[in-house]
Amino acid sequence: MGTTPTYSWPYPESTDPVANGAQDIEDLALAVESTVSGLPAGKILQVVSTIKSDTFVSSSITSGSQTPITGLSASLTCASATNKVLIQVVLGMMASTAQSTAAGLIIQAGGSDILVGDAASSRIQVNASHRIYPGSGGSLVHAQLVWTGLYSPASTSAITYSVDIQNNDGSAQVMYVNRGEDDTDAVTRSRASSTITLMEVEA
Repeated sequence: MGTTPTYSWPYPESTDPVANGAQDIEDLALAVESTVSGLPAGKILQVVSTIKSDTFVSSSITSGSQTPITGLSASLTCASATNKVLIQVVLGMMASTAQSTAAGLIIQAGGSDILVGDAASSRIQVNASHRIYPGSGGSLVHAQLVWTGLYSPASTSAITYSVDIQNNDGSAQVMYVNRGEDDTDAVTRSRASSTITLMEVEA
């Protein structure tokens, strides 16, 4: 019956049966470590995401005003103040009592609007906007809003990113998210989900 070989721990001696194999593994590990540490900036360090699968119905919103969408927010703390945050927002379905589905999407960081369009007189500054003028069946009209942007928080504190919906119509209206205005219980109506995803990008 053969003898059981013995090995030095933690690193095999040159006389151990696995010495060459262990050295190969160590060399590979060092090569991988060197390659990873030399990668350029732009690595994704962490990802935080929130999905809202229930519906949201606002109170009456005056023309040009905005209101937060309950349950559609996420918080992220950057490892370095020079890192950036890639923000992706999808409103899977939205509608309004105006039936023209005149709405804007506004992203906030710590309660302040960010990365919106430039100011232009009385025009509303938003991240994304949608408007439809239906010929008929206005209560069935709904839309999707999608937006992606890269934000520089310049902070290592926890920041909450949230989503507001804004009334782009000329009169007050109620806004709906993840459902239509006409929410009749039928296969011809839909329910959707909405998401906000944050990715910390290394500077």
